[in-house]
Amino acid sequence: MNPRAEQLAAFDRLLTIMDELREQCPWDKKQTMESLRHLTIEETYELGDAILDNDLEEVKKELGDLLLHIVFYAKIGSETQDFDMADVAHGICEKLINRHPHIYGDVKVKNEEEVKQNWESIKLKEGKKSVLEGVPKSLPALVKANRVQEKVAGVGFDWEHPEQVFEKLQEELGELQEEIKSNNADQMESEFGDVFFSMVNYARFLGVNPENALERTNKKFIDRFQYLEGKAKELGKTLKEMTLAEMDVYWEEAKKMQKVQ
Repeated sequence: MNPRAEQLAAFDRLLTIMDELREQCPWDKKQTMESLRHLTIEETYELGDAILDNDLEEVKKELGDLLLHIVFYAKIGSETQDFDMADVAHGICEKLINRHPHIYGDVKVKNEEEVKQNWESIKLKEGKKSVLEGVPKSLPALVKANRVQEKVAGVGFDWEHPEQVFEKLQEELGELQEEIKSNNADQMESEFGDVFFSMVNYARFLGVNPENALERTNKKFIDRFQYLEGKAKELGKTLKEMTLAEMDVYWEEAKKMQKVQ
């Protein structure tokens, strides 16, 4: 069996199993799109963790979980005769063809940036009132800031050079310091938001994904802190019983170990 035939057979098998589960399993029969929603979000985060860990075996498993959810939603849609798996697949195929005129048409592009700009322009021609309509309201704030900036940059609303963005960041930090001096809690929160937004913008200009960058730091901190907890346990102490100087010794040990790995 050639790879494409094997892939199609595997997908057909999944669709068949979904039909059987929906018909025979009490739990699967009970599910709705609303009941699956939070589980889908959880599975997406688990996939994100596996990608950050570069655990390809886990990535494969999590992709399977997400694929199951897609098939599940399509099955529910078919039961109400609103859409089925074929509609979902054809829909994304038509969208991809329409939004890649440089592949399926006669449009010429020089680079990735022009592809992005064409994509946003085509979306507006499709009836979107704003380039920001496609940004989910429930996205975490850091991810949302990055997507908003990417979207508006796609239609030309952007800085020209990274140095300009860095100057804006410094300006926002100065405004934050002024509000800290005035001790105005509401304005401090507002200015912190401006600083974060500028940091995300600067990261984009440097080619750094801010969500990935922050999550890498989160993981480094967690690993170091858990190493510190382990050392405290070996000494028969709690962290509260250790001095900051003692904790710093093991913290530095953990940092050195991470650099070696």
